[in-house]
Amino acid sequence: MNEILRHFAITNEVVAPEPLRIGFINDSFIVRAARIGEKSYCMQRINHHIFKDVEGLMRNIQLVTDHIRRKLEAAGETDVERKVLQLVPTKEGKLFYKTPQGDYWRLYVLVEPATSQEKVTPASAELTGQAFGRFQRQLADLPFDALCESIPNFHNMEYRLQQLDEAISEAKALPSSDVRRKRLDACQDIIDEIDKRREDMCLAERLFREGKLPKHINHCDTKVNNVLFDEEGRPICIVDLDTVMPGFVFSDFGDFMRTAANTGAEDDPNLANIHVDLDVFESYARGYLKEATFLTDIEKELLPYGCRLLSYMQTVRFFTDYINGDTYYKIAYPEHNLVRTRAQLRLVQEQENAEPQMKEIICRLSK
Repeated sequence: MNEILRHFAITNEVVAPEPLRIGFINDSFIVRAARIGEKSYCMQRINHHIFKDVEGLMRNIQLVTDHIRRKLEAAGETDVERKVLQLVPTKEGKLFYKTPQGDYWRLYVLVEPATSQEKVTPASAELTGQAFGRFQRQLADLPFDALCESIPNFHNMEYRLQQLDEAISEAKALPSSDVRRKRLDACQDIIDEIDKRREDMCLAERLFREGKLPKHINHCDTKVNNVLFDEEGRPICIVDLDTVMPGFVFSDFGDFMRTAANTGAEDDPNLANIHVDLDVFESYARGYLKEATFLTDIEKELLPYGCRLLSYMQTVRFFTDYINGDTYYKIAYPEHNLVRTRAQLRLVQEQENAEPQMKEIICRLSK
């Protein structure tokens, strides 16, 4: 670890890196300053099996953080070093260090003092909505095509359905005794539910091609624990920027609602637990709309649709992995991806039932 660390342009003395238990994708380590009051750091090994274009990924992060920093400084903000992540370059001026073994490492200045939260309440949902709405607004004048897709087609509904169709086609070609074929044959009800929503769920891509719906820079992983809070409990900094990429605003609005405004678990085996938490929905929407002043009328109108879209997309992704033999998502038991699929599909159905209330909330808050 110390050998890797010495390649970065650190100006102060630090102690040996220690493992940091955050996230599931990258390996993270905290590097404490040797003297109180000096900078500490977060060192990460980038999972280049998921983020295959590391140069593009790191360029995205630099473009976004530099852009936000300029906005904060131009607005006369104080404490800027706590309000946006700061990459530490290597001594050669690169954004990452590649080891002879082919591993990729990066270094951030640690944002402190700051805290994160795991539990979502209506109060924390509103603050989180403000944080992500502000994040999108700060980047609204950055052309969406200035960034690459760090995971190509990550939130492209048409592509996700194409992946499912390929999985189904491959499974159908297998003998009836094959596990994948058996899984497919037992799930016709899920296929029917997915199929009857296909056209509606691809609306965003069609509207974009027609020039009616814009794309923006989105975070694409809007969890409450990706927001850092100050000592007074106010959101100060957005973290985990690996999935910052071009897309529709529905990604950041809908994915938070998919997890936080669900009264059940993402993999809840008891479908009766799953409903839409309209208190959390309204709170996040209030905070988000307060800051996301760049939204067009059609974007605001389709925010409830965005909730259904992200839940449907995750339904398709879990089901595709189930048919493929559980090759992407980690599972705790053989039918885990099927349980996830049914739970997400139930959430789609509950969001359809709650859409009139969600539309009324968005209309009221937009005024």
